[in-house]
Amino acid sequence: MSRPRAVVEREAADRTPRAEAFRAALSVSQRVNVIAECKRRSPVSGVLREDYDPIRLAQSYEAGGAVAISVLTEPSFFDGALEHVTRVRASVALSVLRKDFVVDEYQIAEARAAGADAVLLIVAVLGDRLTALMREADRVGLATLVEVHEADELQAAVDAGARIIGVNSRDLRTMQVRPETCAHLAARMPAGITAVAESGIRTGKDVARLRAVGYSAFLVGERLVRSADPGASLRELIVTASAPGAKHPPSLSCGTSEPWCARQARSTEHRTKHEARSPKH
Repeated sequence: MSRPRAVVEREAADRTPRAEAFRAALSVSQRVNVIAECKRRSPVSGVLREDYDPIRLAQSYEAGGAVAISVLTEPSFFDGALEHVTRVRASVALSVLRKDFVVDEYQIAEARAAGADAVLLIVAVLGDRLTALMREADRVGLATLVEVHEADELQAAVDAGARIIGVNSRDLRTMQVRPETCAHLAARMPAGITAVAESGIRTGKDVARLRAVGYSAFLVGERLVRSADPGASLRELIVTASAPGAKHPPSLSCGTSEPWCARQARSTEHRTKHEARSPKH
């Protein structure tokens, strides 16, 4: 059960988020910027790693060349927990992203209190609430990675003032990965945005292809979590993507049914509102 908001906000006040470090890490040109993800399972693939240890995984990623760590905190579909953010934050020097179905200000306060430097905001989940939650995150010193899946969502993110936009190539209605989504939306990405490619990235060649169309950073999870040596796998991916034959143009950052995530977000919103009002026992 979550704790009273006043308690969470007191703990959040004691934290010093590294939002600018997160933003800067994702936009370095002439480098393969990987946000490596910690998650035990996914709703599509099931359990990814039986011996899941977010601290050991994050440390392996750091040694392998990650520029930031993404930590799943959603419990129902990903076996995540907010405490994983706290433990990872204490174990690595890299910036940490809280990845969850964030639907209200309470979860943003939770993220800062746990030690996160950034939060994921999903346009398909938030709709008209996007701008308000971006402003709240900025107010408390957290960076935001705003996730989109189609052109209308990209425009909504741009209109809301997003500086870092992640393109998730997974169709949230079918849960299938559509690689063409990243290329299609890259062509519509305005200058000055740090563009992050998400989902379906398995090889260095995938990263090189995405760099060639203008992506600056790459969120990689399942491919690494399943590996016997995640850090070595990450290092290999980065080396392959950096090979002389790969095309490395300037990144963009320099200058039918209801989506599955929306259904889950409503459940999350109901839970967090109830728990925020509940006294701690």
